[in-house]
Amino acid sequence: MSLLTPAELAALKKFDSPTISNAIEGFNVRPRNEGFMGPEIKCIQAVDEPVVGYAYTAKIAAFDPPTDAQKALRFEYWKGVLDSPKPTIAVLQDVDPKPIGSFWGEVNASIHRALGCIATITNGGVRDLDEVRAVGFSYFASCVLVSHAYIHLVEIGCPVEVGGLVVHPGDLLHADKHGVVLIPKEIAKEVAAAAERVVAAEEPVIKYCRENFDGGIELERLKALMEEMARRRG
Repeated sequence: MSLLTPAELAALKKFDSPTISNAIEGFNVRPRNEGFMGPEIKCIQAVDEPVVGYAYTAKIAAFDPPTDAQKALRFEYWKGVLDSPKPTIAVLQDVDPKPIGSFWGEVNASIHRALGCIATITNGGVRDLDEVRAVGFSYFASCVLVSHAYIHLVEIGCPVEVGGLVVHPGDLLHADKHGVVLIPKEIAKEVAAAAERVVAAEEPVIKYCRENFDGGIELERLKALMEEMARRRG
């Protein structure tokens, strides 16, 4: 897949993640119960608009001290983030039985912003919320933690599983306060236009119902509008 242009990426950011999810469904490229992360991955801290970017992946752990080989991974990881498509989202799988140490804080968020990374998505934890908000870096995580413990990289540039979703380096992700959606590469350039159609298809139903909040709704009319919406959404 060729990378999306800045204009194509900006078009995707106009929509929330539920609308993007609905738009993807119309292409029938995957089952409707796949392609997104579960509710355990929460928007801990976000900028004012959805985050859209390409994944760079790694596995992390914090319970045990790192080996010398694991310590040496940091430079190669930075290089991987720097060389990955932009904008980049760091997708990190915490492999500890439960999160105990945060990879993320003011220092790492600042480093990643300088490397062209705009957000992290992790099943681990995050910290330094106020400082990282000022950096303009978004957090999608399972929890907030106080310590970094023995945090270290275990593996880089590998498939990871976060929130029940397997993510590969280079995958295109859309994330906001509702959650995280993976946009299939084969339809990525078409999803924004499909999202426009979803919004247009839903508008008559929403408008009709809002006009009748005080009563007077006709169920046959509502049924017809819903059927037309389903037809237009695909």
